[in-house]
Amino acid sequence: MPAEAQTFNLVVDYSCTDGVAGNAPVTLTARVKIPTSVQTGSMLSLGWAVEYTGTRRFMSPGYFPPGAQVSLVGNVKLEGAWNGVLQPRGVEEQGALQPNQRLEAPEGMSSEAHMTEEGVIRLTPQNLTVDFVPPAGEEVVNDDALDRITYKGPGWAYQGSLPMQYGDHGRDLHTTSNRTDEAVIKFHGTGFEVLGRRMPDVGRIRVIIDDDESAIVDTSRTETGEPTNVIQGNSTLWRRDDLPYGFHRLAVRALDDGKNIHLDAFKLLTAEMINPPTLHRATCTITNNPGTVEINVGGSSPGPTDTVTPTSTPTDTDQPTDDPTDTTSPTPSTSTSTTPPGRHPFPTSSGHVSVVVPGGTATPTATPTVNPTVTNYKAQVLATPTGGVDTGEAPERETGSPGLLLGGSLLLMGSVTGGLLMRRRRAEHAGGMDR
Repeated sequence: MPAEAQTFNLVVDYSCTDGVAGNAPVTLTARVKIPTSVQTGSMLSLGWAVEYTGTRRFMSPGYFPPGAQVSLVGNVKLEGAWNGVLQPRGVEEQGALQPNQRLEAPEGMSSEAHMTEEGVIRLTPQNLTVDFVPPAGEEVVNDDALDRITYKGPGWAYQGSLPMQYGDHGRDLHTTSNRTDEAVIKFHGTGFEVLGRRMPDVGRIRVIIDDDESAIVDTSRTETGEPTNVIQGNSTLWRRDDLPYGFHRLAVRALDDGKNIHLDAFKLLTAEMINPPTLHRATCTITNNPGTVEINVGGSSPGPTDTVTPTSTPTDTDQPTDDPTDTTSPTPSTSTSTTPPGRHPFPTSSGHVSVVVPGGTATPTATPTVNPTVTNYKAQVLATPTGGVDTGEAPERETGSPGLLLGGSLLLMGSVTGGLLMRRRRAEHAGGMDR
């Protein structure tokens, strides 16, 4: 049985700043379990155990609904038989978040590399990154969320337990009729909707996103600009969904003195992102000297050898048993084809990295070579007749002289008898003989 592969435990200390770490460093320790030898055709698996080592923690950058993720991405430099970077990854999903709430970091990371040929690979850990990925979707913040919305101005009044038939979100509203009164909300995302009432005899609002003050909405009209004569609660007064992901300030300001505006809620939008935003990224640098680990990639066990079984020449049962035939059987031989050495790139997939070492791969190919067969024969008769050719075959048996004499006598007697008959017939015809 093959010996169990040995492992090396590498300890890497990190100091993280910026992004979800802030200016003061957050310290981490990663313990990496690395096998020192693997067989070709198998997977090189690196196991990472990560933990906080100080009192500081990663913190949420703002308000987020459940589904945000904290992602750790490591970097391991590979040199020798293959040059590149292996990136172990770990992800931890978060619940509902508030600003400066502690984030749960992944307890581990994993990475794998496919070993295809023999060689030595040197692994050196490098920097680590921490990404915060906000959940895609929408979040509705009701008008009574005073921890999220700031009401500026003396005219704001809260109305609750409103009739259900108007459709107000949460059956409540914030109302003001003072010009320049504002409601402000700050958020991370890519868009928003301002929800409120459209109804007769109400005033206009200005929607301000960051420094853009271009939107003015008359809430006494429908979305198509027609005057309305009904109360429509929970209506979209203004919408934007083309903002770059980031931190935004949204304000709704009253424009007409003596005319009410009714604010119902804010709907905050976050588009799905292919890559994590760099806004919340923390960079972790190595603070100790973990060193470099060498991994020996060994060859696999050889496969079965192709063999050729010679076929024996059948023996003629009519031959004398005391005169065997000497036959030489074909001799099999095996040739080996060798793939020229070289480097071959392999695609990465599902988080895998192919590691290829230069070198040839020998593939045994069974090519039977048959040598000429030489068979020695002896004559099947022990004596060759005089005057015969030594062909190795017995001549036909002679008929014998008595048979020849008897045949010649019969032919002679037939000839004499035939002559006498012909002479007699001629005489009768001429009348020279009596009947």
